[in-house]
Amino acid sequence: MLASKLNIKMDQVGEYIITRKSIDARKGKIKVNLGIRLFNSGETVIMGAPEFLYKDVRNAEPIVIVGAGPAGLFAALRLLELGFKPIIVERGKPVSDRKRDIALLNREHKLNPDSNYAYGEGGAGTFSDGKLYTRSKKRGDFKRVLYALNNHGADENIIYEAHPHIGTNKLPGVIVKIRETILNHGGQFLFNSRVESLVIRDNYAKGVKLTDGQIIDGRAVILATGHSARDIYQTLMNQGVRIEAKAFAMGVRVEHPQELIDHIQYHGIKRDEFLPASSYNLVHQVNGRGVFSFCMCPGGFIVPAATSAGEVVVNGMSPSQRNSRFANSGMVVEVRLDDLTSYSKYGEQAGLEYQHHLEMLAAKNGGYGVKAPAQRLDDFVNGKVSGSLPECSYHPGLNSSGMHEWLPNDISSRLQEGFKDFGKKMKGFLTNEAVILGVESRTSSPIRIPRDPETLQHIQIKGLFPSGEGAGYAGGIVSSAVDGERCADGVARFLLE
Repeated sequence: MLASKLNIKMDQVGEYIITRKSIDARKGKIKVNLGIRLFNSGETVIMGAPEFLYKDVRNAEPIVIVGAGPAGLFAALRLLELGFKPIIVERGKPVSDRKRDIALLNREHKLNPDSNYAYGEGGAGTFSDGKLYTRSKKRGDFKRVLYALNNHGADENIIYEAHPHIGTNKLPGVIVKIRETILNHGGQFLFNSRVESLVIRDNYAKGVKLTDGQIIDGRAVILATGHSARDIYQTLMNQGVRIEAKAFAMGVRVEHPQELIDHIQYHGIKRDEFLPASSYNLVHQVNGRGVFSFCMCPGGFIVPAATSAGEVVVNGMSPSQRNSRFANSGMVVEVRLDDLTSYSKYGEQAGLEYQHHLEMLAAKNGGYGVKAPAQRLDDFVNGKVSGSLPECSYHPGLNSSGMHEWLPNDISSRLQEGFKDFGKKMKGFLTNEAVILGVESRTSSPIRIPRDPETLQHIQIKGLFPSGEGAGYAGGIVSSAVDGERCADGVARFLLE
């Protein structure tokens, strides 16, 4: 095919590399678009992969990293390259122990507040999908992250797929290999270790104090906690460290039969081995606010993502094969600071309180457990309580609820209008075969920890490098990992000045 395309002889065709791959089904005729780098027969193949030279840092200067999510792990890998010793402090458990806690949550509905879908080695992405698509391509070299994940066991196709994805069944193994790389080169992990406070001397972050009283010293601190770790914001405020409120998004998770989404997206063409479970990306403006799909999981499952008792939070995931009968996606509405006037007494934490209030309402309307409140999609749009609910992938179960009645009007009315628009863009999307679950509240952080755009240090505390989703500078695995690497580079510049 390549020889014919280029009008060359077969014996001139050497090895080739796929550089990009995407599926275009917009006009009814499905095309798989490939970018290919072809080498002449006998020519040396140049892969173009970055070289990762990790140093032995057993006796190097220590840098404390709070959080073992993507930002923390990739900060640690970058520190190995730069010759510093990462000490990763993680409130949760290693992957293998974390699996057992998640199994208990799904099977017996027992929530461990320090080991769940949000907390533990690998962060929130480990057991909730492993999607690697990012729009934040100007913030750093995102390809480095993809190659590093591939080096640690992720499939090679993540390098060239338009929407790369590892899969929740494979990502835990990748995370374990990253940990092994860090340990084998002299880094350190402290699991089951919750940070009580920063150690600040002369306006300089010198380490952290754990809840057991242990002090972990370092030449700098990279704060990479993720935005579900809400207690860290209060910890910072208690120490006089400045935080800021920012806009965020909240809504619901919607689930359709995957076969229905395939039928819509592939224009009735039946899926085969060459066509993956189809996805979608939807956005609409309603009364000055964006309504959009988020973390779309074809062939996936909906999972319980709460971190405290008394709240219900839903999230989505997909295995690597994307072979579930269901397709789900977050459907969220932009929330701005002027939407939170009734929460103004909470100051910078107004958004956190807003999130928490809706999570508690979801628990109440789900029946005060881990069951999720749910409503058929067309019923929600038309303001009707569903008399029955369709089959759903959410393992803890559903409770029929008039979600249009208790979700804030700013969210519910915009979601209703958004779903109407999405039904026009995708004929058949707006249907009672689909169900919505509440609430999807952890899409983005309502807090930013302000930092200098050049040095990446906190604007107030030297040696403190806020990083990733929890600091308000990323949204997803890849952008968080890139930001972690950037902060590691910032640490090196700071210490080598």
